[in-house]
Amino acid sequence: MTSPHPHLGIRDLLQTIMPPRLCALCHDARAILKRPKTGQQICKECFFWVFETEVHNTITEAKLFKPGDRVAIGASGGKDSTVLAHVMKTLNDRYEYGLELFLLSIDEGITGYRDDSLETVKRNQQQYDMPLKILSYDELYGWTMDAIVSQIGKKNNCTFCGVFRRQALDRGAASLHVDHIVTGHNADDIAETVLMNIMRGDIARLGRCTLICTQGEDTIKRSKPFKYAYEKEIVMYAYFKKLDYFSTECIYSPDAYRGHARAFLKDLEAARPSAIIDIIHSGEMFEVKEEVKATQKSQKTCKRCGYMSSNELCKACTLLEGLERGMAAAAVTERARKKLDAEGPAPESLRTIPFFQQSRGPHPSVALERPT
Repeated sequence: MTSPHPHLGIRDLLQTIMPPRLCALCHDARAILKRPKTGQQICKECFFWVFETEVHNTITEAKLFKPGDRVAIGASGGKDSTVLAHVMKTLNDRYEYGLELFLLSIDEGITGYRDDSLETVKRNQQQYDMPLKILSYDELYGWTMDAIVSQIGKKNNCTFCGVFRRQALDRGAASLHVDHIVTGHNADDIAETVLMNIMRGDIARLGRCTLICTQGEDTIKRSKPFKYAYEKEIVMYAYFKKLDYFSTECIYSPDAYRGHARAFLKDLEAARPSAIIDIIHSGEMFEVKEEVKATQKSQKTCKRCGYMSSNELCKACTLLEGLERGMAAAAVTERARKKLDAEGPAPESLRTIPFFQQSRGPHPSVALERPT
């Protein structure tokens, strides 16, 4: 039997026989996407609404903010932080959170990657009408990631970047006198971290990696409003909203350990889409025994820079000392640190990180790039 419409393809032919599927939520508009998280076929406007509402529910159920809070959005120019800035502004206006929002970017000094992504952040600053502060590794540590990789190679470079970035975010936030940092970590990121900590047997981190909000005694509160948001849905939101974001991956990260956890998670998700949330809930249910907690080091402050640390020197100061003394590899692990110590005390001319003090009290004026 020949087709009555020989000029049509199979897809076109099906559309002549079957009417377009309507949105499962509004039952009015045509469904144009299938949510990876739920499998629902919905229209674009309903997707925007449910995505934003789910983030709002995450924020309110965890009581992340209070009116008057000054909140820094960790902005890299990538999809997660760009969508986070857009959604935070949208929800702040819609539900009258009463927040004062800032963009905070860290320039790691990666030519051809971070310099380009920061141009995206500067455009976001104009688009979302938020003040922007940029703090560089070079300014804070005297080293860029390009310089670090030229000395140590690509092995362990993510260790340096992760440690330096975390402290740089806290220092940038302290200079803004903000109450809170929000980051674009999504459900996929958190599930990957749970898997990584299980594979490494890292009990201390496993007990806190699923927390939506963390704060040390000497650090600024930071939280993850996208804790339950799938990466695929963040990409879809950015695409359909036509948001301006930078999509190139870091040139130094292909060999990162996280990549193995990511590949494993994607295989699990292909077989069972709920695997991402299931792993997060599993991580939330882990409890560390009291006798294990008793063996963990108590939190104190670094004697050299004043940042939180479980040792006399914080990890950033240890890594920086290794770089300055030309023994960077000896600063990565506790065991290797003994090799650094065996070389004798650090020279007095050693470059150090400025002393850290968390801002308290009234908020003085801060020099920022502001939308024009």
